[in-house]
Amino acid sequence: MSEADQPEKIIRFPKGDSKKPSSTERIWGKAVLTHGYTAIPSILIQAQSRLGITPLQMNIIIQFLDYWREPERPPFPTKKDIAGRIGVTDKTIQTNIRQLEQAGLIRREQRKTVSGDWSSNIYHLDGLLDRIAQLEPDFAKAREVRREAKRRAETPVGRRKA
Repeated sequence: MSEADQPEKIIRFPKGDSKKPSSTERIWGKAVLTHGYTAIPSILIQAQSRLGITPLQMNIIIQFLDYWREPERPPFPTKKDIAGRIGVTDKTIQTNIRQLEQAGLIRREQRKTVSGDWSSNIYHLDGLLDRIAQLEPDFAKAREVRREAKRRAETPVGRRKA
């Protein structure tokens, strides 16, 4: 057989561990992250007061976010579970959820089991998502103002544009 008739040999080189750990993994460690983590938008954290969310209500919202795995499947934790995680009574959770609902940030939907018994509520966070989306342009504008101020501060006076 001539060289042209022989099949090409593919030599595979072993891949090194080139995957760099994420910043989240570098902060918390791989072992901690194997138990999961929850994404919380910075706008929600930074605009907590502007949204009228108390510290306890923020904790409740974070609990809802921890239970929310898929966009099309809203969270449905029990008030008892949330109360146990936070260290308050079920009634405290119920009162604060009602206030979040009155503020238009969440919407409760009653849920029944297959046998027709009442189960935990489903919590829709659409109101919160909408309010955060409405705030985003303000945060984008503030970021641009900061960038421009930094550019001006770093540019010598004689080279700045008027």
